[in-house]
Amino acid sequence: MEICKAFLLGIIQGITEWLPVSSTGHMLLFDAFIPLKVSKACENLFLVVVQLGSILAVIVLYRHTLNPFSATKDAAQRKKTWLLWKNVVIASIPVGVIGFLASDAVDAYLHGWQVIVTALAAYGLAYIVLERRNRGKEGKVASVDAITARQAFLTGCFQALAIVPGTSRSGSTILGGMILGMDRPLASTFSFFMAIPPMIGASLLKLTKLGFGLSGREWTIVAVGTVTAFVVSLGTLQLLVSYVRKHDFSVFGWYRIALAAVVTVAFAIKG
Repeated sequence: MEICKAFLLGIIQGITEWLPVSSTGHMLLFDAFIPLKVSKACENLFLVVVQLGSILAVIVLYRHTLNPFSATKDAAQRKKTWLLWKNVVIASIPVGVIGFLASDAVDAYLHGWQVIVTALAAYGLAYIVLERRNRGKEGKVASVDAITARQAFLTGCFQALAIVPGTSRSGSTILGGMILGMDRPLASTFSFFMAIPPMIGASLLKLTKLGFGLSGREWTIVAVGTVTAFVVSLGTLQLLVSYVRKHDFSVFGWYRIALAAVVTVAFAIKG
């Protein structure tokens, strides 16, 4: 039964990690009503390491774009790839610092449903307002190599906000990228790449803190969720890239607000 729950959580992670709707928020809410019957250490590790499956999907899908040593790239293309990685590293600095300093406090104080609901609704409203303001306008920055170090760092600051459950890492970074002048497809793609260092780092940090003392059953549960998230993410990423070429994110804003209302009612009934 717990393996089935891990499978469902992997599906939720694989879909919601890349959509601006908060993967951690969805998984925490799922767990509140259908909890995994595992140790607290396993639960905390699962919620972070399952994201590693989603990141592996990015690396697989964009392996050529991300590989500066590709034999099919000329000198100019390799230079652009190194520039991409420089911006990804710069964008990872804020979340790396804040995540290292504040991760324990977030785990202890910010995983309540009230925090999740507030973040869901606030970012949902921000999406609706931003998309209405930008209707008919195109972002000034449309290619990865046109992103400046300043834009990368400031987008990284938006990513750091996603340490709060319910915020959505992809939602925060895409929103930040668009505010900083990136067009929607570029903000989405750069958001994918920005996720690589912090998610790998967060997984390693959790493994270091929690150790490797889980039981074989618990490691199986973590593995099932991670592999499922990887497979589902492969499809979600491709669908999102196709979607953003023709549509805006207003629908996700309304979804977040509706979800916040449903969660509030559900927890009120649950007592």
